[in-house]
Amino acid sequence: MGKKRESTKKNNVFAKLGIVLIVLIVIISGAVSLYLGKAAKPLNADTTDTVLISIPSGSGTGTIAEILVSNKIINSASNFKLLSKIEGNDGKFKAGSYSLSPSMSYQEIVDSLISGNSATTRFTIPEGLTLSETADRLADKNLINTDAFMKAAESSNFDYKFMSLLPNGSNRLEGFLYPETYDVFTNASEEDILIRMLSQFDKLVTEEYYTRAAELGYDMYDIVTIASLIEKETRVSAERATVASVIYNRMAINMPLQIDATVQYALGNHKERLDYNDTEVDSPYNTYQHIGLPPGPICSPSIDSIKAALYPDTTNYYYYVLKPEMNGAHNFSNTYEEFLKNKKAYLKAL
Repeated sequence: MGKKRESTKKNNVFAKLGIVLIVLIVIISGAVSLYLGKAAKPLNADTTDTVLISIPSGSGTGTIAEILVSNKIINSASNFKLLSKIEGNDGKFKAGSYSLSPSMSYQEIVDSLISGNSATTRFTIPEGLTLSETADRLADKNLINTDAFMKAAESSNFDYKFMSLLPNGSNRLEGFLYPETYDVFTNASEEDILIRMLSQFDKLVTEEYYTRAAELGYDMYDIVTIASLIEKETRVSAERATVASVIYNRMAINMPLQIDATVQYALGNHKERLDYNDTEVDSPYNTYQHIGLPPGPICSPSIDSIKAALYPDTTNYYYYVLKPEMNGAHNFSNTYEEFLKNKKAYLKAL
């Protein structure tokens, strides 16, 4: 009889432990579900902001999670990795550019990254284009309205260090729309595109460059102006710093720069070769008629040309002319007589 009561007690204990265990499982399951449900919610459901996210090829879930956190799309990389693990999404995410928002849920973000569908378009602006040429290229790709783009370029407020150096007027951003390949949202506004290009300039032109410009006795607007001349005058990258030395050498003795590209800019159209009448055009950009730098940049220069303007070669050159080999390289000289000899060889080759 005693053994039977003892067995009954044990059964009751096991039954109670089983109930407790079931309750604990239910509580833990509920807590986990609540946690995962909260983790899957949008970071900010009320925002309408979108961010262009670039996922490099070969990125794992951890890397993608960190990219999303750094761009403030989600607030926890560990939550994203945990949810991806539970739902079996690891290895399914595709590289590319995506338009994402903090208002998106975890599932919406995952669906976008798995689909590989990018909500962006790509355009390339090569070195040496003017502001108006840049606008034309963007308009040709149906990315902008030209009038709206030029109006934004003239009057929109942009928060960058160099903006205080720029003059007022329709061409105030000349030289500062950095030439590059960009991915932008398909619904990007004219101002959005300008911000992308100005931001790239601001990113590449570091504080070191501003300090160096001051050491040379110039500000960044002057340096970009010089860089734009270098950009237009060189086809061979290795010559940029040498061309820069010619510009500085001429300015040091108040010698006119006599750069054809500035006359082209003043004329507003491109001519294969200038004639004497062209060099007589009445414009502050005419460096045949005016000593020193033109009023501002004549195109958007590359970072290589900006570096050349900041760190020119040390030479005694005052002249250069294209080589008769017609390979884009120049013959440099320090005397006018030598220049004339080089020029004669070039003209003969023509």
